[in-house]
Amino acid sequence: MPDAAAGTSARPRRKVVAGLLGCLLGWAGAHWWYLGRRHAWLVTAFSLLCLALATRYPVWWDNPAFFLVFIPMIDGFIEGVVFCLMPDEKFDQRYNPGLGSVSRSGWPEVLTAIFGGLLGAICSMFAIAMVVVYTWVALGWLDGYVL
Repeated sequence: MPDAAAGTSARPRRKVVAGLLGCLLGWAGAHWWYLGRRHAWLVTAFSLLCLALATRYPVWWDNPAFFLVFIPMIDGFIEGVVFCLMPDEKFDQRYNPGLGSVSRSGWPEVLTAIFGGLLGAICSMFAIAMVVVYTWVALGWLDGYVL
């Protein structure tokens, strides 16, 4: 839900910007900051804490703390696509209250949704594969295999 103070901004928020921020910087909650959502700092703090903890491991990209960053990242992809495909009236009512009809959907929103869907699917499959391999190695199921 948007913050009550988010409606006081005279600068209109754009669907494409929210979608791109969700797709590219969703792991840090950039789209939440842009839309003026409450508790946006929690997403940023969670991601930065997980990344800081991941650097304490010998292999920073192969540990549970790094895997937890995939949660806000995948959420960013999903929300980025949802913002781009949301009807203009609903987006304006929620994120541009009092400014009238500001949003006008077109090709940029569609292409951003396609880009976000494809990149989000690739990253999601990569995240699942990393977690599965990590689990199998931890359980000893891949002993004797060269990875």
